[in-house]
Order: sequence, then C-alpha cells, then structure tokens
Amino acid sequence: MSFLSDLRTFIIIFQLITSVIGSIYFYKYKNTFLKYFLIVLWYIALNDLSGFLLRNNNYRVEILYNTYYLIVFSYLMFLFRNYVTNKKHKKAILLFICIYILAFLVNGFFQNYLIEYSRTPYIIGASFLVISVIFYYIDILNSEKVLYVNKNLLFWISTGVLIYYSGNIPYKIVRSYAKQLVDVPIEFLVLCILTIVMNICFIIGFIWGNNKQQY
Repeated sequence: MSFLSDLRTFIIIFQLITSVIGSIYFYKYKNTFLKYFLIVLWYIALNDLSGFLLRNNNYRVEILYNTYYLIVFSYLMFLFRNYVTNKKHKKAILLFICIYILAFLVNGFFQNYLIEYSRTPYIIGASFLVISVIFYYIDILNSEKVLYVNKNLLFWISTGVLIYYSGNIPYKIVRSYAKQLVDVPIEFLVLCILTIVMNICFIIGFIWGNNKQQY
C-alpha cells in the first residue's frame, strides 16, 4: 500500500506542476473563456491535495469530492458549449448540464453525500461530458479550425478529458454496481495512468498552444 500512497503523492505533485505551467502560459489565453480553466485546474489540484491529507488523518472526504464533481462537470460542459458553433449541439449540451444537475440533486435524496460518493450522477455527468467533447470534435472537423487544431489549447484539453473519462467511466460503473469484481489497486493504478496522460495533454496545450488559435 506504500506504493499506492507514493503514487498518489506523485499524482498530486504532477497536478500542481500542471497548474503552475498553466499559470506561466496564462498570457496565451487570458482574453478567452479558457481563462477560467486555470482556476478549475488549481481547484482540482488543491482539492486532491486536501482530500489526500484529510484521508490520511481519518477524515471523511466524500462531500469534498461530491462538490468537486458538480463543479468540474458543470464547468467543462459549459466550456465546450461556449466553443461549439452548431446550435443543436449548444442546446444539447445545455440540456446535458440541466439533466446532470437535476440528477445530482435528486440522487441526494437517496444517498448521503456526506458519507457516500455520488455514483449515478457521476456516470451521467462523465458520459455527457464525453459526448460534449465529441460535439466539439465534429465542430472543428467541419471548419477550417482543423488546420490549426494542434496549436489550440482547447483541443489538448478536450483530448485529455476524453481519454480520462472514456477510460474512467467503465471502472466507475463496475465499482458502483459490481463491487465484488473490482480489484482496487489495479483500478487505482489505471486511474493514475489516465490522470497522468490527461495532465500531459494539458501541459502540451499550454506550451505548444498558439495564442492566435485559442478559438
């Protein structure tokens, strides 16, 4: 278990490094809607750091992460809604946000968020987020944006988000509804790898991104 603890520490440090790099290159996207992504990035890193410290001191952290899910899912879907141009996709993503928030609130009557992690709302939110990323990809593929996509920060953010949640959703489903089949150390290792890959995508976007291509 010491290995898992060390790995968790490494992940948190890596997230903080990603946030620092995002801050260094903030000038590239400070005049766009992406400027709020930096706030969320720091929030994610500090939330995980707080959760790690609290858990090590035998405090419950469920409410910390349930609030985190609500904020991060809502923000990321709003982010992609802001950048897609297809009106049907915009309306669909707005509907996704409303359904997710409603599911989170209704589920609160069946789960105690102080002592339990939200299960169904997480799966709903993650699934809607993946679809929102796909809408964004469809949008850029049908425009001239695709010519400069590798220089666009949002493209790298979307790639990291898609990889992480596409790999995470199956584990969440299995862990929520077939707990006896889950090997926790292996699941944790996979999620750590996904987190590292996602943050690498963010870092590439910050460094390689062109401030003229932050559409």
